[in-house]
Order: sequence, then structure tokens, then C-alpha cells
Amino acid sequence: MQQKETLNTHKIQPDGRIIGLDPGTKRVGLAVSDELRLIATPLESLERKSWKKLLSDVQKVILQYDAAALVIGLPLNTDGSESLMSSEAREMARKFALSLQIPVILQDERVTSYEARQRLWARGVQIDKTKALVDSEAASIILSDFLDGLRQSR
Repeated sequence: MQQKETLNTHKIQPDGRIIGLDPGTKRVGLAVSDELRLIATPLESLERKSWKKLLSDVQKVILQYDAAALVIGLPLNTDGSESLMSSEAREMARKFALSLQIPVILQDERVTSYEARQRLWARGVQIDKTKALVDSEAASIILSDFLDGLRQSR
């Protein structure tokens, strides 16, 4: 998954953690990279109640991890066309780009939720418990894809 799109003019610093975000209508999945940008680890997902609350919660995570960038999943259809959630993700990314002093990047996230469920089931997570974990697992996949792209571009 190669598509990346930076929404503001901030440049990605060469080191530091990166936060990954999987936007959803009810929950927003979160993940964080290690400082060397090798591994993406899921964090607890956020409930999506209002834009103001979401912005505040994401800002707290960015401060907590001293993050250098925010990567937001762009849910495209399997053929690469825009999905119904694509415009929602683009609008969310635009708002974050206006509100944050770090780069905000959109990353293609085709089929990450499906892959996230498969990973959780492979680890033995019961089906009824996957709903609470799938968003952040998907965020870690989005972030991993982005980190892979960063390493390949060096």
C-alpha cells in the first residue's frame, strides 16, 4: 500500500515516534511506533464523540509520545477509488493538519480492518472481543505500512 499524501507543510523529522490513526464513525484506532520507527504497537482506541474531544485526545497522545508525525488511514475501495469513508478521513486529516504542528499524512488503508481481524483471531482473541481491538490493530497495520514505505525511500 504505497499511496501517501501529506496535508500540511511540516516536514517529517528524521527520528522520533509516529502515531497512526484508523478513523471510524464510532471509534478511532491508535497505534504508535518505537523511536527507531521499526515497530507499530496498537494503543487503546478512542471513542469518537465530537471533533473537539477527538482533537484533544489525539493531542494528548502526541504529547505523551512526543510524536513527530500523524499518519491517518485513507479507506479506499480495493480498486483504488474513493470510498464513502474516504471523504470523512480526508476531512479529519485536513482538520488535524490545521490544528497540529506536526506533519499529517494520509496512508492508503485498503483491507486493513479485515487483516486486523485475521491477526487478532490468529492470536487467539475471541470473536466477541475483536470489536474492541480491531480499530487499533488496523491503525498499527496502517502505521506499519507507512514505516515500511519510509525505510524503502531511504
